[in-house]
Amino acid sequence: MPNQEEFSPAVLTQLRRLQEKYAADGQDLAAYLEGLYHADYINYWDYIELDTLLSLQRPLTKIPDERIFIMYHQITELYFKLCLVEYEQIGDLQAPTLGELVLRLGRINRYFENLIDSFDVMVDGMDRQQFLQFRMALMPASGFQSVQYRFIEISSTDLGNLVDKEKARLLGESDNHEELMGCIYWKAGATVEDTGAKALTLIEFERKYHQQLLDHAAKFRQRNVWAVVQRLPEEDRRHPRLLRQLKQLDVNVNINWPLMHYKSAVRYLERQAGDAVPATGGTNWRKYLPPKFQRRIFYPQLWTAQEFEDWGRSWVDKVLEESAAVSQH
Repeated sequence: MPNQEEFSPAVLTQLRRLQEKYAADGQDLAAYLEGLYHADYINYWDYIELDTLLSLQRPLTKIPDERIFIMYHQITELYFKLCLVEYEQIGDLQAPTLGELVLRLGRINRYFENLIDSFDVMVDGMDRQQFLQFRMALMPASGFQSVQYRFIEISSTDLGNLVDKEKARLLGESDNHEELMGCIYWKAGATVEDTGAKALTLIEFERKYHQQLLDHAAKFRQRNVWAVVQRLPEEDRRHPRLLRQLKQLDVNVNINWPLMHYKSAVRYLERQAGDAVPATGGTNWRKYLPPKFQRRIFYPQLWTAQEFEDWGRSWVDKVLEESAAVSQH
């Protein structure tokens, strides 16, 4: 009968590897093995913190559909975090390859496409009257305040492409990221429509995230997607697979995603043509969300003059037609 105290060759190999690992840091392998002996097995619910995750929905009202609203936004933020994991790895590429860039951009596009496809949960998945009731308890909170979405924008392109066009003209060739951040396009999206003053939504957002946004802009100055693309060999920078992923990212983030928000806003806030309920954050959403007004483009070098002129136009017109049809009923 074999000696039960003998280790198999596979176990001995792993023990030697562990010994080398811990010895390199001056650690005692035996102590770590004793800790492992006393540790419990890992379970699915513990590993993903399921109980904690399911406890994070804390409605401010007793209106049932508020839970849907909370959960959908939490799911959205998790998808944004998945995107940012890919942006971080793209930024780390000092010698990028075509294959790796296409792979990681493809992942980001799939995450956004999943979000875009799922937005009907917000468009059709809540009772309008319930929404109009519980939304009043949310003021001045707004999806505008998603800092992860702002990180995604900054990680995607040169900061100058996110600056208000008129302010960019006045800045000229400035590459000072603090100046550019001071003129970032989204500031115009959280202003009081009547006065043009900053809405409380923007004031609170900047109070919490101003320094983090500046730090992120500085960190990604040479690590954003476009900067990394420029480190490819010239022939790879023009490769159809890469251009397809870059253009799709532009469309997903700057047309399809904001327009799903626009469609949702029309569904829940538009009472009749030209008459809308104000957003909880006081944002001027009718001017801020439609891409045909913003024409925000990450990679203007990749689009024709006609494509630039038509940026998001057909999508918005379709949503407006659908809105008109709904209001007639």
